[in-house]
Amino acid sequence: MEQAPSDWTPIEQGLWQAFRNGEVYDLRSRPERPENLFHPVEGPAEAGVSHDDVDDPFSGHVWGPERTIRAEVIARLLLSGPEPRPGRVASLKLIGARITHPLTLAGGEITHYVELHRCRFMRKVLISEASAGTIRMVGCRIPRLEASRLSTAGDLHLARCEIRGGVRLTDAKIGTDLLLNQSQIGPDRYGRALSADGVSVNQDVEADRIEVRGELSLRSARIGGRLSLRGAQLHSVPGNPTCLNAVRISVGHTLYLSASDDGGWAGSRTVYGSGYGEWTGAPEGPTTPFRAYGKVRLADGRFENACLISDAEFHLGPGEEISLNRIQTPELRFTCRTPPTGRVTLARARVGNLVDAPTSWPDGGRVGLTGFTYESLRPVAPFPVQDRIEWLDGSADFHPESYEQLAAALRRDGLDEDARHVQYAKQRRRRRTLPLPGRLWGHVQDIAVGYGYRPGRAGLWLLLTWAAGAVYFAENPPPAIKPDEQPTWNPVLYALSKVLPLIDLGQGGWNPDRAGQYVSAGLVLTGWVLATTVLAGATRLLQRG
Repeated sequence: MEQAPSDWTPIEQGLWQAFRNGEVYDLRSRPERPENLFHPVEGPAEAGVSHDDVDDPFSGHVWGPERTIRAEVIARLLLSGPEPRPGRVASLKLIGARITHPLTLAGGEITHYVELHRCRFMRKVLISEASAGTIRMVGCRIPRLEASRLSTAGDLHLARCEIRGGVRLTDAKIGTDLLLNQSQIGPDRYGRALSADGVSVNQDVEADRIEVRGELSLRSARIGGRLSLRGAQLHSVPGNPTCLNAVRISVGHTLYLSASDDGGWAGSRTVYGSGYGEWTGAPEGPTTPFRAYGKVRLADGRFENACLISDAEFHLGPGEEISLNRIQTPELRFTCRTPPTGRVTLARARVGNLVDAPTSWPDGGRVGLTGFTYESLRPVAPFPVQDRIEWLDGSADFHPESYEQLAAALRRDGLDEDARHVQYAKQRRRRRTLPLPGRLWGHVQDIAVGYGYRPGRAGLWLLLTWAAGAVYFAENPPPAIKPDEQPTWNPVLYALSKVLPLIDLGQGGWNPDRAGQYVSAGLVLTGWVLATTVLAGATRLLQRG
């Protein structure tokens, strides 16, 4: 029977035998059944120290030689290990070990199943350009993980881990799922916590309740299923203001930037550990909102089912923004708990349903909607048209296509009157961009006829003009052109004949004085302008009806 190397310690030789048998090798103070791996240990422990503290890889409790395994032992087992015992499948299943020296598997072919729980790595793990089946490291403390261009046929699990020096997964290819739930990841020297640019995941990426200090980068990533960041806490660091960078990402199903429920996590507190720095690692209650402290970049992203940003908080500094420019998705849900403290840009984004709420958007010119197109509006709370107009007015620059887009969406929903309100608001907003003469003429159009969207107002002005002319001529009757041919005098008809000069009301035999001539000319001009505007406004309404 093949024996373990003689220069290995008894603990390492025990791992050799467990590997050959495909058994779990448990080095905790009181081993428990594997199916109870995530439940607290019960039973006696050292005086004054609970089993949770002794077996917690994140605690300060010292693990001695009885739990120590050299990294080269693990590397030898995975790369050139012994043959399994007959009828067994060799695999590495290790719990509660202290692993010294860097674990170097870069470029290797790992054909065995790998599962490590609650282990404490003293140096970084190097598996770049390696190929493997499934790798599971759960509840482990790892200084840093280098896994660029790693290729797995199955899952890569890094759940409940603490990785202070960051994770590098650039251009990695994951055969099924990438799981990062409830992990804590710190920054590298460039301020990046998770560098996964160009990563390809055939199924889902789950990072629920992950806590990140530094940039979480998924640029040009390709995810076949969903990307879940429910309850994630993302923090930028000095020198790198971006906390989430996922430009050009492609998600085959749904992106979740939303709240996460407890999901029974409170019972596994001992696995997660005490955290490090200011990280608490404890659930807040029934739900934990998604929080981002820094810039969020999702520009040019493609989300085949939906992009759900709900129950989220965005804490942005001066000049920081949420960039959703040019994203494409059948549904965009933007229902934040509170308005983001920075700018939100959706320039040239294309979505089907826009699901939002009036309290989700920032104000004060911090919304960018240039070229933003959507098919329908589905607010989750009442969103009056005046609030929609203020939403558009919140854009720093005037872009008429934004108003046209909103009016078109309202008309598709049968809200023609609201659509006219939007068109009216567009003209008022446009007026602020004109030079002084244009602004003055715009005010006249606004007051007189509402830019043609209120043609009834023109008829009212016409009526008032006629009444004013009738009152004037009743007090100042003009002399007849020929006294011996004086027609019947009627100031009301005379004023109406001036307002509508094409109509002969039998009052043409009167010759007004000089003041009356000015009044008559003013009535004629006002009548023509108002009558023409009424006709133009009516034509516009018919065309848009």
